[in-house]
Amino acid sequence: MPNNVLEFEKPLIELAEKIKELQSFMDEKGLDLSEEVKRLRERANNLRCEIYANLNTKQILQIARHQNRPTARDYIEYIFDQFMELHGDRRFGDDKALIGGMGLIAGKPYTFLGHQKGKSTKENLRRNFAMAHPEGYRKALRLMKQAEKFDRPIITMINTPGAYPGIGAEERGQAEAIATNLMEMSSIKVPIVVVVTGEGGSGGALGIGLGDRILMMEYTYYSVSSPEACAAILWKDAEKSAEAAEALKITANALRELRLIDKIVTEPVGGAHKDPKKAALLLKNEIISNMKELSVLSRDELLEQRYKKYRNMGEFSNKETIALPEEVKEEAR
Repeated sequence: MPNNVLEFEKPLIELAEKIKELQSFMDEKGLDLSEEVKRLRERANNLRCEIYANLNTKQILQIARHQNRPTARDYIEYIFDQFMELHGDRRFGDDKALIGGMGLIAGKPYTFLGHQKGKSTKENLRRNFAMAHPEGYRKALRLMKQAEKFDRPIITMINTPGAYPGIGAEERGQAEAIATNLMEMSSIKVPIVVVVTGEGGSGGALGIGLGDRILMMEYTYYSVSSPEACAAILWKDAEKSAEAAEALKITANALRELRLIDKIVTEPVGGAHKDPKKAALLLKNEIISNMKELSVLSRDELLEQRYKKYRNMGEFSNKETIALPEEVKEEAR
């Protein structure tokens, strides 16, 4: 069984191994079993479509957190024709968890910001598991203000479990850095397209998450807290994370229904990690399309639409009630 196979994917892997064994048997014995191989492949394709069309929230989270999921650097490689990374916040240091720079897409310059995860333990430690410090958000703000000065549209890619909660980060003003970014991004006079490419965790995501268009890739989540943290707070039991995940409404489909995001970007069947190049191409097309729509707006129209977008959020009726523990109800009283 290959590494990093998710539990619900095992039937697909077993079918793939049967097909491989049958092909080897055909080659070894010189038999023609092509019809049987064809039937197994059709069965595998049907099962694959069925599985990924009916994923629950917990399973979507597993794909969003997959170790092989494309990182910000992967998307830079596939989306930009040229790219130059810029470093440092000019105050404290250069945060490796949040990268940024300038690049060309079809000859047009953009400023890019994104959380950077690693694909190995060593790289994740160097990148702090994509949990940015205050200097990361201040670097992001510096580059966004630079983009405004030179009239470059901004692309941000979110993939973080949250902002780093360490003592040093708090001492250097983690909450203030995120809040300042939110305030400044609300009035930056160039188009901003935000994409959730994996995990969209809490304030860590919001620090580069306010834009004119909010896109989510198909198998991602965007949440005020992780389901594990939510379950620990409400039920004092992290084992109820699956229940919390469903209640939080954190998937792309749920957030689109609540009108909190603008578009869901289709991924290759099985997730972006199955075909990173194709996933990046699909995302690139959506970014270009949205930027084209925003580019015809004047600065005043852009800011007015951005203001109305966030002013109108939260207008919905909740017909479902969530069963909370009695001690939580008591605290609320």
